[in-house]
Amino acid sequence: MKNWLVIGGTGMLKGVSVWLIQQDNHVTVIGRQQKKMQNLINEAKNDSKLSPLLVDYTNYNSFKSVLIESQKTNGSFDCIIAWIHGSDKRIWESLFEAISTTKNLIIYHIKGSSSYVNNDRTKNYLPSNIVYREVKLGFIIEDNNSSRWLTNGEIAQGIIDAIKLEIPETHVGVFEPWNLRP
Repeated sequence: MKNWLVIGGTGMLKGVSVWLIQQDNHVTVIGRQQKKMQNLINEAKNDSKLSPLLVDYTNYNSFKSVLIESQKTNGSFDCIIAWIHGSDKRIWESLFEAISTTKNLIIYHIKGSSSYVNNDRTKNYLPSNIVYREVKLGFIIEDNNSSRWLTNGEIAQGIIDAIKLEIPETHVGVFEPWNLRP
């Protein structure tokens, strides 16, 4: 059993949160919306393996505090799945200040399609104990040459596959041709 943290685990990552619980892991989920969190709690069915935390990660001090408290109760995190919008370094700093630096920790950084063309500097300020993995989310090109965004189910399955593969970078969907992006 591993202790997972899923940041943004009530929306498009809900399927990943539920799957991790079904794999007999303890999962701490960060979310901002009570209704989505309640939906996750209802779907998870094993609430002893779930620690739901309602907090906005852009409230840096609260974010850091709830992570520290969660680890006092459930132990330090082994793996983190982070769906963090934008490149606000203070969010990452709050996260890294709250987690243990005494053991290796895997972070799966979930990134939107624009990450394919924009360089993100997150890797530049990782603590030395972090094993960093990226999951980049693209889009789907249909048979008629139209395109669409990935569904939540496709996103969740892509992230689950990335966890199983344990490789540094995974793409879910396609990124080219860029001009077909929805």
